[in-house]
Amino acid sequence: MSLFQPLLRVTIYSVAPPNLTIRHVARISTMEFDGLDNLCVLLCTRQMNSVTAPSESAVLIGCTAPKGKVPWGNKCPGTKIEIRLKTSLKIALDKRGYEVLTPVQQEVSKPELDNSDLLVSAQTGSGKTVGFGVAIAQNLLPDDAGFGRAEAPLGLVIAPTRELAMQVKRELHWLYAEAGVVMASCVGGMDMRDERRALERGAHIVVATPGRLRDHIMRGSIDLSQIRAVVLDEADEMLDLGFAEDLEMILDETPDTRRTLLFSATVPKGIAQLAKKYQRDAIRITTLAEKSQHTDIEYQAIKVGKHDGENAIINVLRYHEAPSAIVFANTRATVGRLTTRLSNRGFSVVCLSGELSQSERSHALQAMRDGRARICVATDVAARGIDLPKLDLVIHAELPSNHETLLHRSGRTGRAGRKGTSVLIVPPNNLRKAERILKSAKLNAEWGSAPTADQVLAKDHERILEDDVWTRDTNPAHEHMVSKLLELYGAERVAAAFLETYTQKMSAPEDISEVYEAPTRQLKKTYEDFGESVWLRLEQGRDNGLSPGQVVPMLCKAGDITKTDIGAIRIQGNHSFIELRAPSVDGFFKSIGPDARVEGALVKQLSEAPNIPPADSNRKPERPRGRSHGDAPRRKSNFHPLGDPPKERRYDRHKSEDRPKHPEKRDFKVKPKRVEDLPEGVVTPFKKNDAKSAPSNNSPKPKSKVRKGASDPSKPMRAPKVGKYNSKKNKARREAAAMAGKGADSKPMRKRT
Repeated sequence: MSLFQPLLRVTIYSVAPPNLTIRHVARISTMEFDGLDNLCVLLCTRQMNSVTAPSESAVLIGCTAPKGKVPWGNKCPGTKIEIRLKTSLKIALDKRGYEVLTPVQQEVSKPELDNSDLLVSAQTGSGKTVGFGVAIAQNLLPDDAGFGRAEAPLGLVIAPTRELAMQVKRELHWLYAEAGVVMASCVGGMDMRDERRALERGAHIVVATPGRLRDHIMRGSIDLSQIRAVVLDEADEMLDLGFAEDLEMILDETPDTRRTLLFSATVPKGIAQLAKKYQRDAIRITTLAEKSQHTDIEYQAIKVGKHDGENAIINVLRYHEAPSAIVFANTRATVGRLTTRLSNRGFSVVCLSGELSQSERSHALQAMRDGRARICVATDVAARGIDLPKLDLVIHAELPSNHETLLHRSGRTGRAGRKGTSVLIVPPNNLRKAERILKSAKLNAEWGSAPTADQVLAKDHERILEDDVWTRDTNPAHEHMVSKLLELYGAERVAAAFLETYTQKMSAPEDISEVYEAPTRQLKKTYEDFGESVWLRLEQGRDNGLSPGQVVPMLCKAGDITKTDIGAIRIQGNHSFIELRAPSVDGFFKSIGPDARVEGALVKQLSEAPNIPPADSNRKPERPRGRSHGDAPRRKSNFHPLGDPPKERRYDRHKSEDRPKHPEKRDFKVKPKRVEDLPEGVVTPFKKNDAKSAPSNNSPKPKSKVRKGASDPSKPMRAPKVGKYNSKKNKARREAAAMAGKGADSKPMRKRT
C-alpha cells in the first residue's frame, strides 16, 4: 500500500463484559475497501492500536447513520453505522454511568431547540452543567466531525465564582473528551500569563469569570469573533455580585449570530431584562420540579438560645455524622471562628472564603473530594454550583439574606438523586426572619430543638448496632485474641471497652440550654370582641383641653376600673362620649358617688349609642387647649379655638426697622439733616459738627499729603497705641518728648491692654 494513497481511518468500539468500552483504530486504504464484505478481513490483517486522539473520518460500528454520511450509505446488510460525532456525547455519558437524562437535560436536547436561545430555570442539582453542554453541541460541531485545530474559541461559558468555573471546565472536558476538545479557563486568582499563553495556543471552549474575562478583552489577549454559543451559568448570582456591566461589555464583543443560553436555579426580574436585551426570541424552559419543594432535601429549623448557636452546630454534626457536611456563614470572621472551634473539638474541617487565595480554595475543595476533610465552613462563595461528593448535610449557621440564597445553599446536597438535610440555626432574634424566608421560598420546614447530649449518644448506639462490622467474617489472625479476651475479661467488659474505643475518636456533644419561648403575638382585637357596652357622656371636651390620653387614667382612677373596661372614646367640642363595658357600669357609678362627677365634670349614662358624625378627613388635627383647674393659672399657649385676636407683637426698641410706624399720628414734618435743606429765613442753632461742615461748593476735598493716621509734622509724633511699652522705639519717643520741653515728669505712653 502506497503511502500516498488516501486512507480511511476506522474506529471500532467493543464492549467488554464489565461494561468497559475499548476503542481500536485501523487505517485502511480506500482502494482496498470494497464494502462490508471484506471489512472484517481487512481489519484482521491490520494492526489495531488504542488511541486517545480523535479522528476526522472515524466511524462507529453498531449504530445507525443517516444516508450519505459514509461512502456506502445505509445499504449495508445487517450492520448499523453512524458517524462518531453523533455518539461522542453518549459514549462519555455511558462512561460516567448516565442511564437516563434528567428532565432539564431532556428538554434542552430536543432537536427543535438546536438554534434557539434558551432561558432555563431548574432546581439545584438537576444537571444543568451537562444540560448546557449537550445543548451547545450542535452549535460547536455542526459538520458532524470532531473538533479541528484549536484556534479562536467557539464556545464561551461564564460562571460567577472561581470554584464553579473550574468545576464547569472539568465537566465539559470529560463530556467532550471523545470529540478532542481543548479547554481553557480565565478565572481570577490564577496566573494571567499562563492563561494568555493557553489562549494563544488555541482553545475550543473557554470557561471564565466575568472580571478576568473583561481584563483579557481589554488587553486584547482573547478573540471572541468566532464565538458560536455563549452560556451564562448562575446568571442571577452574577447580577447580585455586580457584574451587570461586565456581562454587557462581554456580550457586545461577541457576534450577533451567536446562540445565548441563560441557566439559573431562579430567574428574577434582572435576568428577564438581560434576556430580553441580549437574546433573540428566547424560549423559557422551566422544569416541573422547580414549582415544588425539592423532594430530596429535608428542611429542619432548630430553635436555639441566644448563646447556644455554636453548641447546636456541634450537636447537629455529631447527631447526623454525615460523610461530608458544609456549614454556611455570612462573614469571613464567623467562618474563621467556627473553623477554629470545630478544629479544636477534633473535627476534620477546612474553610472556604473570599479572603483565601485561589490555591488555598482549590486545596480546600480537593480535601473535601478526597475525604481528607469531612466538614467545610464557607461563606456564600461556595453556595453556587459547587458539587461535593457524598455531601448529605448543610447547616446554616447564620440565616441567609433572602430565599434565593437559601435555595442555593441547600442545593449543595440532594444532588443526583441522593437524599440530604438542610438545617437552619434560628436564634430568638431571627425567628421572624426565618419564617419569612421559608415562606418566600415556599418551603415546609420541620421545627424543633437542637439534639441534646443524650440524644447524640443514643444515635451513636444506633449506628453501632447498624454497623456492618457485626456481619463480617472474623479475621483468622484475630481468632486467638478473641478467645483470650473473653477468657480474661468476660463479654461485658469486652463490650464496654468496644464502646469506649468507638466513641473516643468522636467529639463529645455539648450541653444545650432550654429555649425560652417568646410569647406569641396577639392579634389586634376588633370591635366585636369588646362585648356588650354602654355609652357615657362626659361634660368636657376638646375646648377644655381634653384628650383620650387624659380620659383613660381619669376614669380608671375615679371609677375603680381598668383600661380594658373602656372601649371607644369620641371627644367633641364641649363634651365627650365614652364606651364602657356593661358589667362595669354599676361599679363605676357607685365609685364616683351620687353627684356623678369626675374631676368636676358631670357624667351621664345614655340609653343608646350616640349619633356621632364622621370626622372630616381634610380637617387638620388641632392641639387641644390646656384644661382649667379653678383659679390656677392657665398654661401659655398660642392656640385660640374661639378666634381670639393674637397678642400685640413686641418690638425691639434698639432696631429702627423693627419699630412700628404710625404716619397718621405724626403732625410734624421730618426735620432736615443738613443746613442746605432748610428753607430760606430759617436759622438753626449752632452745633459743633456744623463747624466742620464742608464748603458750599461741591468741589472735592483735596487729599492730604500726610500719610493716613499721621499727626501734624510740626508736632512730635505720639507713640502708637499698640506695641510694647518698654520697646526701644517707645523709649526713644519718650526721651524725645522730654527733651522738647514737656519735662521728665510727663506721663508715659499708653500701655497696650
